[in-house]
Amino acid sequence: MSRENEINYQDLPARQATILLISIMVVALCGIVYELIIGTVSSYLMGNSVYQFSLTIGFFMFAMGVGSYVSRFIMGNLIAAFVYVELILALVGGLCSIALFMLFPFAPWLYTTGMFTFISLIGFLVGLEIPLLTRVLSDRSTTRESIADVLSLDYIGALIGSVAFPMLLLPSLGLITSSFAIGLINATVALLNVFWLRDHFVAPRRMLALTCGAILLLFGLTLLASRITAYAQDHLYFDQVVWRSQSPYQSLVVTNTWQKNDVRLFIDGHLQFAETDEYRYHEALVHPVMSWGDRPAENILVLGGGDGLAIREILKYPDVQRIDLVDLDPEMTELGREFAPVVRLNGGSMSSEKVHVFNQDAFLFVKETNQTYDRIIIDFPDPHNEALAKLYSVEFYAMVAAILDDDGTIVSQSSSPFFAPHSYWTVAETLKERFPEVISYQTGIPSFGIWGFHMASAQAGQQVQDFPEGLRSLTSASFSASRVFTSDLLPRRDLGVNSIFNPTIYEEYARDIKTY
Repeated sequence: MSRENEINYQDLPARQATILLISIMVVALCGIVYELIIGTVSSYLMGNSVYQFSLTIGFFMFAMGVGSYVSRFIMGNLIAAFVYVELILALVGGLCSIALFMLFPFAPWLYTTGMFTFISLIGFLVGLEIPLLTRVLSDRSTTRESIADVLSLDYIGALIGSVAFPMLLLPSLGLITSSFAIGLINATVALLNVFWLRDHFVAPRRMLALTCGAILLLFGLTLLASRITAYAQDHLYFDQVVWRSQSPYQSLVVTNTWQKNDVRLFIDGHLQFAETDEYRYHEALVHPVMSWGDRPAENILVLGGGDGLAIREILKYPDVQRIDLVDLDPEMTELGREFAPVVRLNGGSMSSEKVHVFNQDAFLFVKETNQTYDRIIIDFPDPHNEALAKLYSVEFYAMVAAILDDDGTIVSQSSSPFFAPHSYWTVAETLKERFPEVISYQTGIPSFGIWGFHMASAQAGQQVQDFPEGLRSLTSASFSASRVFTSDLLPRRDLGVNSIFNPTIYEEYARDIKTY
């Protein structure tokens, strides 16, 4: 065995050992953030967050295990090896987010291949680093002490990263800037090691040059991140991006086709409305429930719908006295109130003195409010993750029924009975557990296809009254026809009730979407 393979670090100064220990904590912080970035990007682009995060975490941990095993074959200058690994990790991790966004438009299989490649590479590199530093530190202290020091700082770093990502990095920087910034942190750690432990390098100037080059590259990318993000988002959408925002809860993008003035809103990459046909959706959502029963509706609760388009339709009823809008994301309600193209669409409805906005969780609002309502309009996204599935649960509908007046009525958008029939009819089965009458209906929306809704009334036997004049799509005749479902829109098997404790709708929706 050569002398290079016999390096012993028992005389490593305390200051240098401290630098290595700090490096361990930062490595863990960066590693967990890369993992969260990839999981979040995949959830945004592919949907099904539980599935995406499960795959990301599972393969990341496996790759870490492979890296840890391979580290046993690395001999010689372990500190130099650590710095090389840190530089590679800085570049691979720093570029992972933008690369995945750029791969997505080409083909799903290409994105999936890229995703697993980045997960495996980053996990492998993180798995290499910790054993290397553990071996260095174990030369100057007992195995018991070195392992305790390494693992404790590793766990602390992971905690800091897992808290900082959703609370600081994602809302403040977004995904692409966050990955550049974390890569820059990795490269800075490498620089600190090169500077403080330079006597352990055969060619410290060359190593310093490599490290400074990586830092300059990632620093430049971080400075240009807003432009790069804009380019990546333009690459994702056919039309020009005119507004973008990354909140702690979701990514919001508004596009417009200037030739025909077609404003579109995307949440986490999924289309929410298109100007050319959004009136068909919102008229179908609002007017049947507002015109149901003999008593005019005065006190309205809207859950979701922060764009103000549903409120625009509600304000066509002069008897309405108060509208409470509950939307978790302040960025969404600001969009509906302030962004001119959306304000033009919603007619300035968000600025009406009748509208009261509550930026809080709808589940908690319904649970805690003492107010009762004549009508409750539920306009949540489809139940494509477990957090949304609870908003379609029997427990949630029980709380909704508790704040509904004795002759009140609710309506819920319920996804497509064509593309997601089992999810759609699961909503009906769940509502029937808490309401004596459930009315199912559907309408055609060019941007989405056939779309479905369910009304549920606290008092059976009521009928729809006349709709307001001037509606662009909905008529009494079309509403009567919308309650008739062709055989291909009906469920193909028995369905259960969706519950918080057994979220069947989430599973049904995932299966339905895979079919198409």
